[in-house]
Amino acid sequence: MPEVLEGTIERITFQAEDTGYTVARLQVGEEELATVVGVMAGVQVGEGVRLEGEWSAHPQYGKQFKFSRYTTLYPATVEGIRRYLGSGLIKGVGPVTAQRIVDHFGMQTLEIIERQPERLLEVPGTGPKRVEIIVRGWQAQRQIKDVMLFLQSHGVGTAYAVKIYKTYGDQAISLVRANPYCLERDIWGIGFLSADRIARNLGMQPEAPERLKAGLRYVLNQASEEGHVFLPMEELLQAAQQELEIGPELLGQGLAGLAAEQGAVLDGERVYLPLLHQAEVGIAVSLQRLLRAPLRQSEGQTEAVIAALEAKLGIQYEAQQREGLRVAAQSKVMVLTGGPGTGKTTITRGIIALLEQQGQQVLLCSPTGRAAKKLAEATGRPARTIHRLLGFKPPKGFEHHQDNPLTAQALIADEVSMIDVPLMHSLLKALPASARLVLVGDVDQLPSVGPGKVLRELIASGVLPLVRLTHIFRQAQQSQIVTNAHLINQGEFPQLNNREARDFFFIEEEEPEKVAALIQELCAERLPRRYNLDPIEDIQVLTPMYRGETGASNLNQVLQQRLNATGVGWKRGSIEYRVGDKVMQVRNNYEKGVFNGDVGRIRAIDVENQAVRVQFEEGVEYDFSELDELVLAYAISVHKSQGSEYRAVVLPLTTQHYLMLQRNLLYTAITRARELVVVVGTKRALGIALRNARTTERHTALAARLRGVLKGI
Repeated sequence: MPEVLEGTIERITFQAEDTGYTVARLQVGEEELATVVGVMAGVQVGEGVRLEGEWSAHPQYGKQFKFSRYTTLYPATVEGIRRYLGSGLIKGVGPVTAQRIVDHFGMQTLEIIERQPERLLEVPGTGPKRVEIIVRGWQAQRQIKDVMLFLQSHGVGTAYAVKIYKTYGDQAISLVRANPYCLERDIWGIGFLSADRIARNLGMQPEAPERLKAGLRYVLNQASEEGHVFLPMEELLQAAQQELEIGPELLGQGLAGLAAEQGAVLDGERVYLPLLHQAEVGIAVSLQRLLRAPLRQSEGQTEAVIAALEAKLGIQYEAQQREGLRVAAQSKVMVLTGGPGTGKTTITRGIIALLEQQGQQVLLCSPTGRAAKKLAEATGRPARTIHRLLGFKPPKGFEHHQDNPLTAQALIADEVSMIDVPLMHSLLKALPASARLVLVGDVDQLPSVGPGKVLRELIASGVLPLVRLTHIFRQAQQSQIVTNAHLINQGEFPQLNNREARDFFFIEEEEPEKVAALIQELCAERLPRRYNLDPIEDIQVLTPMYRGETGASNLNQVLQQRLNATGVGWKRGSIEYRVGDKVMQVRNNYEKGVFNGDVGRIRAIDVENQAVRVQFEEGVEYDFSELDELVLAYAISVHKSQGSEYRAVVLPLTTQHYLMLQRNLLYTAITRARELVVVVGTKRALGIALRNARTTERHTALAARLRGVLKGI
């Protein structure tokens, strides 16, 4: 017979988001606190529980009660009720409101809320609006608890219960029972594997059509997250067969069903998600439309215009820059690429002046807020993010599109290596046919976080005018960041003489634990003191991976503890969010107007209203249930740093990162720094990265489509 333990949750030491595994401290009568461990669905501090299990002795943590079953009990004391209500259980009730309600009703508090909520008006300072919020929150909490228990019984983490309830309301459990795969489609963060587990537990057959279609869609979605625009049919079916353990014949039927429902597009042997097929085809069609429209400027004026520009600006353009200006003057669409120090900014300013001298209105844009700000500072002209330029308004989408184009004669887009296929499609279809387009970026950077490799494909197609800048200007040669970036890009070892270093330093350290400790010291003490840097705003740790001692996950925890140990916080799963934290958005949230890779600072945490306010370009509010969209950003992956620029970059580089050590990743990390780079690690890891010139292959057909559509234009 299992032992029974009853008490009140005093503290939740740990709770895993994905499984609900909980370590808590339980007050049992007048005895000392007991440590209890097991799976619990969304318990709150102050809540009473009845546990069934057995005592055991943990070699490190001592005596623990391991429970296999539990039931929740309402708190049995006035203090327990106060803590229960004030723990963030109900939106609209924080510690102060909870104290007032419990002071007034005592042990009857929960019964009053449940059966006579109108009596809450008796509590001083509690008006009808607050009572309505409390009643609605109490009812929702009971429903959410049911969803949590349902999920737990099917082996799914309870952290998603609030999202599921917000999406489906009181129909949540019945809808999930009817088709568990709706979770994978509708709830961000719940994947096919979790939905599949519920479906199998509910008795759905492995070969059920719903399962096959959901599994195929899952494989396509996973591929898009890895950067692929499509999957070859054979590769898709092989991956799905491995994932679903179903034969190819049935999977072929499932794919036909998915395509019939417009859940996939079959284009020869390529299989696309509909949005990505529409976007890839749309880019080619939009460029065809732009290139077919006549060019207003005659070629005879070009040299005279460039000479006038040189006289006006008091400069003399280098040969490649003159060629760039000449191509810009004579082309409807052009691509400009080059590494750091090759004059991309100078020629961009020249192109703007040239086009404006021809009487054309020029718009400037970049994929991210930081990149747009950098472009505006460099050119002295307004620059906006692509989303702002196109007038993004949730939930409608972009205000500007083919039926309501931008009013501009020319558009210059910077940091094009960051732009994925869907965003480029949205940008191009919003341009009027008469407009000119200049696309600027560094093709040697990592490809976009989202699907595709747009800049590389535009260049590889060979059908667009291209200017590649390779000359490094003398002033740029004074920067070791610039010279080392070019050496790295050529596969050569960078200069690592710290005695002569000005802005590029290498600290040799092999032990990952010591690397992490050094990074803490550099960010918190050494670099701020020596270079007058703000440790949070000015210094960015970039790392190749998320796992390991020198991965982003661990570095974020240790840097948070060092740089923001005392901020007011709220814990979700293994992450504690604190006021003052630097955080990053990890998905495109069109309703909030924030996008994958955006970095901001937490300005407020409102426990009573279960809200967190984050300052990006503008303030954005998150419900507690949405916090899985944010991660700490003291350390971020190199991929996520694209388009950003930091005063100082600290880069751990160890053989722990072996799988991710690539030349273009190292090059991208180095070129994110404006004033200072510090690499901490080993020359062996550096050598591995330099020798690995392979770029991760992505399935994309944009170059082929462009050649097919634009040939001869």
